[in-house]
Amino acid sequence: MARLQAIYHIRCDANAADARAQAIAVEQSVEMPLAAIDDEHVLSEIVGRVESVREIGAGLFEARVSLSAATIGRDAGQLVNMLFGNTSIHDDVVLHDAEIPADVAASFGGPRHGLDGMRRRVGAQKRALTCSALKPQGLPPARLADIARRFADGGIDYIKDDHGLADQAYSPFNDRVAAVAAALRGTNAHYVPSITGDLDAMHAQVSVARDAGIDTVMVAPMIAGVSNFHRLVADNPDVAFLTHPALAGASRIAPPFHFGGLFRMLGADAVVFPNHGGRFGYSAETCRAIAKRSLENRARLRPCVPVPAGGMSRERVTEMLEFYGADIMLLIGGNLLEARERLTAATAAFVADVQAWKA
Repeated sequence: MARLQAIYHIRCDANAADARAQAIAVEQSVEMPLAAIDDEHVLSEIVGRVESVREIGAGLFEARVSLSAATIGRDAGQLVNMLFGNTSIHDDVVLHDAEIPADVAASFGGPRHGLDGMRRRVGAQKRALTCSALKPQGLPPARLADIARRFADGGIDYIKDDHGLADQAYSPFNDRVAAVAAALRGTNAHYVPSITGDLDAMHAQVSVARDAGIDTVMVAPMIAGVSNFHRLVADNPDVAFLTHPALAGASRIAPPFHFGGLFRMLGADAVVFPNHGGRFGYSAETCRAIAKRSLENRARLRPCVPVPAGGMSRERVTEMLEFYGADIMLLIGGNLLEARERLTAATAAFVADVQAWKA
C-alpha cells in the first residue's frame, strides 16, 4: 500500500523526541490508543509509522512519519488533515515538508497552464512577467477600471485585484469585472479578478469572468478552503489560477512546501508569496526555496510561476531578477501607485527594466 511521508520539525527536549514523534504518528492517523485497536490491517497499514528522528539543531528535531496514502481519499482537504490536522494545534511542531508518491501528486493535477501558459497568455518568451494590483479597496468600479487602463497603457502583463476586493457594495464583483474588462479591451494586459465567497459563489464568479473574456483569476486557498480551490481548478481547466497567501501564516506549514508544493500540486499556475526585505519577515533562503520548489521537476507537474511580493519597489527589480532569474512574475503594487498621475510612466519604466534585464 502506497505511503506518503510527512516531515515535522519539533522543538522539545532530546529525551522526549522519540515519544513526541510516536504521538504525532498516532495523532495523525488513528487518534486513539493503539491498545484499543484489534484490527490487524489498521495496525499494520493505517497507523502512522515513525521512520526516523534526528536532531537538526539545539532542541530541534526532524521526525519523518509515513502515512497510508489510502487515508487521503484523493481529497485536498483530507490530505492537509492527514498531514497536519490535529498536530497543527501543538505549538511546538511545524509541518516542514511532505514527500508524496508521484502518482498521488499527479492525481491532483497540478498547474493546468503554469509558467509556459502564463507567458503564452501575454506573448512573452523567456523573460520575467510583470504584475500590479488594483488598490485601494473602497473605490468604485469606474475608478478601479481607470487605474487598470493606466497600468495597461504602461505595458504591464497582469493586473490583479487587491486581495481585499470581494463582492462589496462599493465595488460589486460583476460591475467591477465588466468595467475593468471594458477598460482593458484592445490592450495586452490580463485582468486577474479575486474570486471569493462559498463554492457556489466562486463558480458563478469564474463564469462571469470567463464571459467577460477573462482567462486568469486569483484565489486565496486558505480562505476559500483547499478542497474548494482544487474543485475550482478541476472544473475550469481553461482558466489560469494565481494563489494569494492570505491566512497561510496561521498554519505553521513551512512556506516552500505550502506554496511551491501544496498550492502547486492542487493547481496553482502562479503563487504569490512574501518576498524577503519587504513588509513580511521571510528570509532570502526561504524565498529562494519557495521559488525552487515551484519550478522544479516533480511528479510530472508543470512548473508554476513564483510571484514574490509584499512592499516591492522598482528600485529592487534588478536585484530580484538577479536573485530569482527570469522564471518569475514581479508584482509591484503600492510603489507604482504612489506615482499617482504619473502611474502609466512609472509602469512603463518598471516594464522596461524587466524586459531589458539579461541573465
